[in-house]
Amino acid sequence: MLFSARIGIVGGGASAVCLLDALSRRDEVPESVVVFDPGPYLWRGRAYQPDAATLRVNAPPEDMTVRAGDPGHFSRWLAARDVVLGTRADHVDARSGIAFPPRALYGDYLEQCARCALTRLASLGTRVALVREGVVDLARENGALLAQTTGGRTYGLDHAVLCVGTGEPADPHRLAGRPGFVADPYPVVRRLAGIGDGDRVVVLGSGLTAVDVVLSLTAAGHRGEILLASRHGVLPSVRQRPVEHTPRFFTAAHFRALAARGERLTLADTVALMRTELAAAGARTDVIAREIVSGTTEDPIARLRRHLGLVSGADPGLRILQRAVPDTGPDVWPLLPGHEKSGLLREHYRTVMSLCCPMPPASAATLLERAERGALEIVRGVRRITAGPGAGFEVHGEDGVRRADVVVNAVSPPAHRVPRGAEALVDALTGRGLALRHPRGGVRVDRATSGLRTASETDRRIHVLGDLASGSLFFTFGVPSLVDRAVDIAEAVHREAGHSAVGSADSMQAV
Repeated sequence: MLFSARIGIVGGGASAVCLLDALSRRDEVPESVVVFDPGPYLWRGRAYQPDAATLRVNAPPEDMTVRAGDPGHFSRWLAARDVVLGTRADHVDARSGIAFPPRALYGDYLEQCARCALTRLASLGTRVALVREGVVDLARENGALLAQTTGGRTYGLDHAVLCVGTGEPADPHRLAGRPGFVADPYPVVRRLAGIGDGDRVVVLGSGLTAVDVVLSLTAAGHRGEILLASRHGVLPSVRQRPVEHTPRFFTAAHFRALAARGERLTLADTVALMRTELAAAGARTDVIAREIVSGTTEDPIARLRRHLGLVSGADPGLRILQRAVPDTGPDVWPLLPGHEKSGLLREHYRTVMSLCCPMPPASAATLLERAERGALEIVRGVRRITAGPGAGFEVHGEDGVRRADVVVNAVSPPAHRVPRGAEALVDALTGRGLALRHPRGGVRVDRATSGLRTASETDRRIHVLGDLASGSLFFTFGVPSLVDRAVDIAEAVHREAGHSAVGSADSMQAV
């Protein structure tokens, strides 16, 4: 059955796939869906484009499914693929027992899920279209939204969902255009191909992207020294062997009930509730506190070695935290006062993200082996990197100046988290008073519906899914969070359509 809504999805990456799947699984589907995306790798975005097999997903299959309420969806897809191709792909990490398939293979899964969702929508009567252009403006006219594309065409919509993905890496040292500077490491098969086997490489950053660079260079036979250079030098933690645990106290339902009653929450309340959850599971409540406090002070290689040794550890505390932050963090965050959010981001953001976005044990083992033979070093307190007097670069840090032949940029996108391709659209929305930029990143959104928020109201027609909501929501990029938000948006659109007039423009035709 159809309901009266013309939905425009701006962006065609992983978040758009999650939304399409959520829309296609409902009993009532929208009358039309149009997806706008000019990128070369539709449905994959930057993260899951075709690339080296050394780049693996960093989460277990149940955390990578796009199907809400069906944690086995991706695993079944992998098994069915092996049957069809007659293969027996082994992606299981020997230490943790978790399958970590290549990211490009996950991109194949996203592509097929998108096609299946669009096919199902079409079979139920939805008119579907794909426009290979970006959207640069959204305006209101006669109760409808008018989306203007880079090609100058205008489309009439009832609802728009901004799924614009992440931005490009920042360039904090202004090295763009310098010989030997790799501004963006992806795809690694092309961007890192010119690095010599013996080159001394400085990788800016120490997160998951930096780990990807080290793994890729190592697999390619690189023998030179690699320095991971950043302010804090916090590596991702190591994913532990999973344990069965169903939260009893620190649950999304609990925090959503608080929000529904208009109650607030302090960071102390949140920590106390997490301690209760850990204690009920038999975990040592002091372990997590020590991990957070010591994240930026413990020697990074010693921490890496210790975390690798905890993969099969008996204490479930870190596993519970790794699950709770992405699953429940988006519900906790809006309840905290602003000054505590700022303090948490300032003091502990890097460590919390390290603990909750861990790398596979096999990746950690590669880094540790390289460090122990003197081919990898973590450099903290990096103040600036400059072009050298001749070729190469100079790294200025707490322990003096280091030389490098190549600098690979693996830092996070800029704090405002508005991708270059979406800047015109965000500027247009803010200029029309339809959106407000958030001081901590992206634009302001409503927690319950992910609708754009202005100074006076929540927009019921324009929604945000993904990193553009990073200021309002704490965890915006993990697949489970995308799936949860996609379901919320699908429900909000359906609910709004129940008392909205049907627009007059044909949904598949430019106005």
